[in-house]
Amino acid sequence: MTTLRFTVDNLSCAGCAGRAERALQGVDGVSEASVNIANHTAQVTGDAPVTSLTAALADAGYPAHEITHRLKITGMSCASCVGRVERALQETEGVVAASVNLATETAEVRILDGAITPAKLADIVSQTGYNATPVTSDTPQETDEISPLRRDTLIAGALTLPVFLTEMGGHLFPPIHHAIMGTIGMQTFWVLQFVLVTLVLVWPGRRFFRIGLPLLFKGTPDMNSLVALGTGAAWVFSTIATFAPALLPEGTRAVYFEAAAVIVTLILAGRWMEARAKGRTGAAIRHLVGLRPDTVRVLRDGAFTERPLAEIQTDDLIEARPGARIAVDGIVTDGTSFVDESMITGEPVPVSKSEGDAVTGGTINGNAPLTYRATAVGQDTVLARIIDMVQTAQGAKLPIQALADQVVRIFVPVVLAIAALTIVVWLIFGPDLSYALTAGVAVLIIACPCAMGLATPTSIMVGTGRAAELGVLFRKGDALQRLDAAKVIAFDKTGTLTEGRPTLVDQTTLPGIDPAQALTLTAAVEQSSDHPIALAILTAAPDTLPKAETETIPGYGLSAQIDRQTILVGSERLLTSRGIDTSGLQGAIQAYATKGHSLVCLAIDGTAAAVFAVADQIKPSAKPAIDALHAQGLTVAMISGDNEAAATAIAQQLGIDHVTAGVLPDGKVDAIKDLRTRFGPVAFVGDGINDAPALAEAETGLAIGTGTDVAIEAADIVLSSGRVSGVVNAVEASRKTMRNIRQNLFWAFAYNTALIPVAAGVLYPAFGILLSPMLGAAAMALSSVFVVTNALRLRTIAAAQSDAQTQTYQEAPA
Repeated sequence: MTTLRFTVDNLSCAGCAGRAERALQGVDGVSEASVNIANHTAQVTGDAPVTSLTAALADAGYPAHEITHRLKITGMSCASCVGRVERALQETEGVVAASVNLATETAEVRILDGAITPAKLADIVSQTGYNATPVTSDTPQETDEISPLRRDTLIAGALTLPVFLTEMGGHLFPPIHHAIMGTIGMQTFWVLQFVLVTLVLVWPGRRFFRIGLPLLFKGTPDMNSLVALGTGAAWVFSTIATFAPALLPEGTRAVYFEAAAVIVTLILAGRWMEARAKGRTGAAIRHLVGLRPDTVRVLRDGAFTERPLAEIQTDDLIEARPGARIAVDGIVTDGTSFVDESMITGEPVPVSKSEGDAVTGGTINGNAPLTYRATAVGQDTVLARIIDMVQTAQGAKLPIQALADQVVRIFVPVVLAIAALTIVVWLIFGPDLSYALTAGVAVLIIACPCAMGLATPTSIMVGTGRAAELGVLFRKGDALQRLDAAKVIAFDKTGTLTEGRPTLVDQTTLPGIDPAQALTLTAAVEQSSDHPIALAILTAAPDTLPKAETETIPGYGLSAQIDRQTILVGSERLLTSRGIDTSGLQGAIQAYATKGHSLVCLAIDGTAAAVFAVADQIKPSAKPAIDALHAQGLTVAMISGDNEAAATAIAQQLGIDHVTAGVLPDGKVDAIKDLRTRFGPVAFVGDGINDAPALAEAETGLAIGTGTDVAIEAADIVLSSGRVSGVVNAVEASRKTMRNIRQNLFWAFAYNTALIPVAAGVLYPAFGILLSPMLGAAAMALSSVFVVTNALRLRTIAAAQSDAQTQTYQEAPA
């Protein structure tokens, strides 16, 4: 089972997307398919061959968009080599056809647009044993939708303007009409209109007829069919009135050339504005793609030279100059600098990098040079995986869209029926044929379901794109809706709310004992242990420690000889088992135990000397994040495998509502079920490793990842910054996106529900109001632009405070 994503042509409304989607779902081997009208892409999961998918789309009238890439291949020596490379390419998902030329050492590969990158094709060829590099750019090719629409709109406008000014101007300013009658006459005037309007319909307006009429004849009309019928009817009636008036009933001779031309021009203008607005909805993807530099300074023949990014291979040594972008994922081999990782993690503060540290492609080096060894290139980089996640989420279909899909599926046929009924009623009860034509065309034009189709996908594109900029990656698009429905946010403790590594937080020494000397002696004994508590003691101790001859006391601690002193380090019961009086330390021991701290006791020559408290520190942004979740009306819970005292202490400091402690990973699943029963849908936040069962059980799983660990399979959402504040960003993005979708759907449904009856003429008997088809075209175009513009507001979603922006949490540590 694979998921294939590619571009589909001829999509112009929600009905188109629905028909293309059903065509794909009907192909054998397809388990799931969705078509996004906002970015004209299809997302198909299954094992159906590419040829079957393209054939089904072509039959439905929405062909898959194909592009050709060229590869330069070296190392081929015979026809067998050619055959091997061709077979490897032809068997690749998304490849339609491949041809390899031995003489020119090139391959021409025709693919579904967006299904696979040239770099990936080159990698597939390289795996067969031949070196390959893309001849084309490494960045995905995009279909330019805006340029042809701008051109057609301007042409249509230039041809329509004379007709509109003279025809409508004659009605508004009678001297214009008289001047025309006194010079060229009405018949010649109509012939000139015929010429100009016919040019509008057969040149810039041909797209509506080329797509809409074949679909109408197939019995699957779309928005293009409505426009073609409306403008075609106006043109045919006007042409008959101009050249064969005897065919029309007496008193009905009139022309509507200007209406047909203005409708086409307005709809093209609306699509142009819509395309420009939709182009901004995909800004996040373009921004992510743009993070990759075109060229890289790589070590070749003993010197660093500029090379295209596509030529970089794993283990290459790369130089990043000050201010340059890190090209691919790697490990620093030389140099120290600060790297801005905000475009990957959403965190604004640069991170220090030195030898042995990982760097991520797309981030920006600071003011010092770095040399790093490439560990992942092409589609294997973190940036490539992030782009894939965002594209997958943007192509998803949310449950809320189901109602819109059902309406759209029957909408166009219903509109055609309403238009026909309108014409019949006006012919029977109206003044004359012209009123029937005007009302029928107005219904066809104003009822376009474009706004319905754009309502959900545009909001998803902008919302998930902005979330990615904040370090929130929606691996599954429907997680947007499920997170919005969550009533309780449940956190894992260790590594999620806390740093995940114990530190020394307090110590108490008896009178006469030097605190620094007590810590030094304890660390000297602990230096032979790799236990996390021992590491916490060692981290806080001086770098230079005395030598100790250490002996392990199983289940109790350690014994050692240091400078002829007998030192005991371990639990309280170690001291009591040796008959050592700990009464002087009991106050501190009880206070630390109440807070859930781990204790390390020290005895010197049979006398209790000190007790140390070790705890896992709370992350600085945890408290502000939980306060923000409470402010949004959510219940906050914590599920931990730690002991109840430690878990309760942290919960009290953070203001957590519900605590479940002392549970194993399987127990976390039961705890989530209990929370669901008591509060409602649960979103669980964990580290994505030992929390996988809980992440899968919750309605929504959020994995606290890092900038270099974004592909956590069990989670629905990955917080790539690794910060608790990312949960607030995720909830905010989900809620605002779903609110935006509901606004768009309401506008789209209310618009069509209200204006179709007006266009049909229900207001005419009482108020004498009959909607002009030209006004209907303008209103229809503006409705789509409104929906897209409303979705663009999601680009202003604000980020929650990060750890770096939050003042250090001042309350007592865990």
